Amino acid sequence: MDHTGKPVTDEDFAGKWQLVFFGFTYCADVCPTTLSDVSTVLAELGDDAEQVTPLFISVDPERDTPKVMAEYVANFDPRIVGLTGSPEQIKQAAQAFRAYYAKVEQEGQADGYTMDHSAFLYLMSPEGEYAAHFSPSDEPAAIADEIRAYLEGEKTVA
Repeated sequence: MDHTGKPVTDEDFAGKWQLVFFGFTYCADVCPTTLSDVSTVLAELGDDAEQVTPLFISVDPERDTPKVMAEYVANFDPRIVGLTGSPEQIKQAAQAFRAYYAKVEQEGQADGYTMDHSAFLYLMSPEGEYAAHFSPSDEPAAIADEIRAYLEGEKTVA
């Protein structure tokens, strides 16, 4: 389900490059930093950003309702699509990307827990094939350059 409450599937994003990140709205560091970087990547891409759909998939469906996701992604870039769903749907999506996440009980956190998760950005082709991944240490300009290389056909999906 996207952040507007509309049910979606991978078919809804077919035909466009996707920049995918798994995280959660209560995240204090890597998630807001990564989504800020995604905003910068989109700005760096300029008009080419129209070929890329940035997706933020929640690993915390208990708290990350569509309304919460909508408010959260609005802090970054209006092109970022927030996705949430049932715990089983999130599990399936994470498994498809081999993304790690786990609920960690922790006093002092909202609702008594936080979420541990991998922090990679995944670039997927318009056909839904893996093209590349980026780590939190990658600079937005370098990410934009690599994405542009795929968009312009200088790099191809293996």
